Amino acid sequence: MKRVVGIGGVFFKAKDPKALGAWYRDHLGFDLSEWGGAVFEANGSNNEAKTAWSLFPGDSTYFAPSTQPFMINYRVDDLLALLAALREEGCDVDAKVDDSEYGKFGWVMDPEGNRVELWEPPKA
Repeated sequence: MKRVVGIGGVFFKAKDPKALGAWYRDHLGFDLSEWGGAVFEANGSNNEAKTAWSLFPGDSTYFAPSTQPFMINYRVDDLLALLAALREEGCDVDAKVDDSEYGKFGWVMDPEGNRVELWEPPKA
């Protein structure tokens, strides 16, 4: 079974997400969307080639239970099978799975307490 097939996104906390986003826009050329982040496309415009970049408020609990100010999102082909395999391997897998128009999302904690987001893009 394939596990991770790419990076789906990079997310980190900021004291002032709007101001920091503006800095990235003005100085590094990020094309910010209305939701405050950017999407980078490589090798076309399909979901498998997109990488999101987003800032979260400093008090966001989205990365909890991790206390780190960042979270990496990895693309996977079969989220449910991977989560089952990770559980069998003794990993700390979140019981919640989010299924939305953006795809399926699941989470696991790495051994150093970093929350890792796993994303299966929606099928075309």
